[in-house]
Amino acid sequence: MKDFIKGLYQRENFTKRLAIVVLAVITMGFALSWLVRVDMGIDPCTSLNLAVSAKLGVSLGSWQAFFNCILFIFVAVWGREYIGFGMLANMFLVGYAVDFFSWLWDKILPAGLFDSMTVRVAVLFPALAVFIVAVAVYIDVELGTAPYDAIPAMIQKAQSRFSYRVVRCAYDLLIIVIAYLFGAHIGIVTIVMGFTLGPVIAWVGVRIRPMLGMEA
Repeated sequence: MKDFIKGLYQRENFTKRLAIVVLAVITMGFALSWLVRVDMGIDPCTSLNLAVSAKLGVSLGSWQAFFNCILFIFVAVWGREYIGFGMLANMFLVGYAVDFFSWLWDKILPAGLFDSMTVRVAVLFPALAVFIVAVAVYIDVELGTAPYDAIPAMIQKAQSRFSYRVVRCAYDLLIIVIAYLFGAHIGIVTIVMGFTLGPVIAWVGVRIRPMLGMEA
């Protein structure tokens, strides 16, 4: 256990990695707050968490932190190698970042701004791009994996019949179905993300990794 804890922070350029990962997860929340306003769908995990938090009458950040803590139990037992400070940052910062930026937009943006389809489409693609790059940076820093993302990796590792891509797509689609049952608005973006988000993030990650200036 002592060696495991040391391994969490005894990494080359740890301080730089940690700063980047915190910035990345806050940026993820920033991008998601725009995607929520666009209302054409968001990633499967956030779709589920938004639906459940609305049903319970609690903030997204509070529910997402609780949900991540439940998933963390499984990761701690069967996937300890995925744990890191990046996982903790993702668990507790993304949801509250969405809450904060959503509150901010309510205060400063004109009411009815996103009634315009032109505005929604104009915001959609930059917000998606920012989200994808932020997630790729978060992954490339290699300080742990979000509990939601660790689960399909653990499932794939436990069997050899299906590739990670197949497992991840099936996992995301299952979450989309559950989110729908909880009353989530499943837009076209959610469906597309369910099939393509993982491969697209991996493709972007390969190209931005040299820019981070870090070795594993």
